[in-house]
Amino acid sequence: MSDLHKALADIGNIRLRLAAGTLFRGFGPSVIAATGLIAIATATVQSLLLDPAGDAFTFFAVWAAVAVVSAALIGIEMIARTRRHHGGLADAMLFHAVEHFLPVGAAGAVVCVVLLRFAPDASWILPGLWQMLLGVGLFVGLRFLPRSIAIAAAWYFLAGAAVLIMSSQSRALSPWAMGIPFGIGQFVMAALLHIAEGEDGQD
Repeated sequence: MSDLHKALADIGNIRLRLAAGTLFRGFGPSVIAATGLIAIATATVQSLLLDPAGDAFTFFAVWAAVAVVSAALIGIEMIARTRRHHGGLADAMLFHAVEHFLPVGAAGAVVCVVLLRFAPDASWILPGLWQMLLGVGLFVGLRFLPRSIAIAAAWYFLAGAAVLIMSSQSRALSPWAMGIPFGIGQFVMAALLHIAEGEDGQD
């Protein structure tokens, strides 16, 4: 039995290595674009109904809910697309993608909780910090994503830096500091994925 377990473990390791070197095709342009629309819609509603200066907790709770909904939509389509495009490697590809992006999401969530609990006056840095974290995650993910995604990664990193600089002047929370960067960033990523899919179809 030990030889069988070792053989199964070796097969699992081979699958993971193959997944690490295979272009991941689990992200669908339409759902990515939809999450950009959700971000802009959320910023619009917040700007009309919420005073971020007086209720930072609700401000970030709304965006945390948006992040969860967006991740769920992307995840559902990602599972279907991965099984369709990657066949027998689907489970390994999904594991590899989740393993890569989960630490970025966890870091953003932990920083948010810590700042809101222990340093709420510094919560103005969160929008820019979240954008820069996503940019870094996408840069590292270029190992298994289309190389053109570097454009979206650069957008998030530079937008995050710009939001930090602008927010440092007033140290106030703005719905548009979230909605515009994430909306544009998701639209850009959706367009890049769509172009990459077209190029794959021509090969």
